[in-house]
Amino acid sequence: MPHTKYEQLQANDPEIRRTKILEALETKDLSVEFTDPLENEMVLNMGPQHPATHGVLRILISLDGETVMKAVPEVGYLHRGYEKLAEAMTYHEFIPHTDRLDYLQPIHNNVAYAMAVEKLLHLEITERCKYIRTICSELGRIQSHLIAFGTYVMDIGALTPFLWAMREREKILDIYDLITGVRFTTSYTRIGGVAQDITDEAISGIKKFLDEFPKYLKEMRDIVERNKIFIVRTEGIGYLSKEELINLGITGPLLRAAGVERDLRKEEPYLLYDKLDFNIPVYPESDCLSRYYIRVEEMIESAKIIRQCLEKIPEGPYNTLNPKKVLPKKERVYSKMEELIHDFMLINFGVNPPKGESYFAVESSKGELGFYIKSDGSGHPFRLKIRSPSFSNIQSLSYIMKNCMISDTVVIIGSIDPVMGEADK
Repeated sequence: MPHTKYEQLQANDPEIRRTKILEALETKDLSVEFTDPLENEMVLNMGPQHPATHGVLRILISLDGETVMKAVPEVGYLHRGYEKLAEAMTYHEFIPHTDRLDYLQPIHNNVAYAMAVEKLLHLEITERCKYIRTICSELGRIQSHLIAFGTYVMDIGALTPFLWAMREREKILDIYDLITGVRFTTSYTRIGGVAQDITDEAISGIKKFLDEFPKYLKEMRDIVERNKIFIVRTEGIGYLSKEELINLGITGPLLRAAGVERDLRKEEPYLLYDKLDFNIPVYPESDCLSRYYIRVEEMIESAKIIRQCLEKIPEGPYNTLNPKKVLPKKERVYSKMEELIHDFMLINFGVNPPKGESYFAVESSKGELGFYIKSDGSGHPFRLKIRSPSFSNIQSLSYIMKNCMISDTVVIIGSIDPVMGEADK
């Protein structure tokens, strides 16, 4: 506390007080004392335990009245050290850990990691495997966007669309159960293929979902987009120019909502995307409302992609034709000594890629999700680096929130749709 008259006057000076607040934000020191609690400037600690941050995200917010002067996001509360853990595991053992990155779309994580390893091994997968992975990836995109849709409108105050979105997501989880045997963190992808083939029952379930989904999505859109409160709370809020987004390394719906038509499924096609007919939704406004529209329209395009895959999916093996890279069938393990030895070696020591490095990225529901792997020729990665879109997207909060109203911070966070498991790794 100030002891002299001069110190008292100095502490009450608005510019000095503003400098103190900004210094506190830079050092993350919230113990700075301010002499007059009735003044407009203050520092808020939003999170990490806050329902609107969509996980354990902490944001230090400096306010002047109800206007945000500065926002500093702080990540790391869900850090588990996955990149380092990978160095002590075989390539197969790390697959279940990829599920726990963006746990709302685990298949994308599985596929990106498996394809990075397959690139390192120069391993070709079968056509049927490509179809299965594409179908599962697009189902994951829809279920992730349904959560983004539901939680976003619920943050603004609409509960009914959230419940409807969760109802549709439950149907996708039931389909995952039919395909993979698990509803949530599936660990379905394998290096060189998938854990098991897709069944006729699962295909019938997907077709039924696709027949009903457009009608239910239209109902959800109607109740939200005709709501004046929703439009007022999102239109023109959270603007950031496409140049700033590109400089920050932002990808996915945030970038496409700023008018940049960038999608890895079109720019650097993988799996079957170069053979499929679909559009990339783009909006130029770069506000919270346009990010909402991008995700809604991407669900429509994903449904179109899945339907095309179901029409063209071929018969045949679902794992690579290289027998040394995949587990043998159990009935052969029980009856053939060579298969038993191969099963034992692959389970305990995994695959051994040659020395080298690879990077493979997929277009997840959040943006570019990539895995960089460096191999020293052993059965463990020498170095693994995860390029998670949520980590980059969260960094944009400092720029998007500047000069916005405190009531808009929740809307802005929801429009970014962060998942902290992916951001913190």
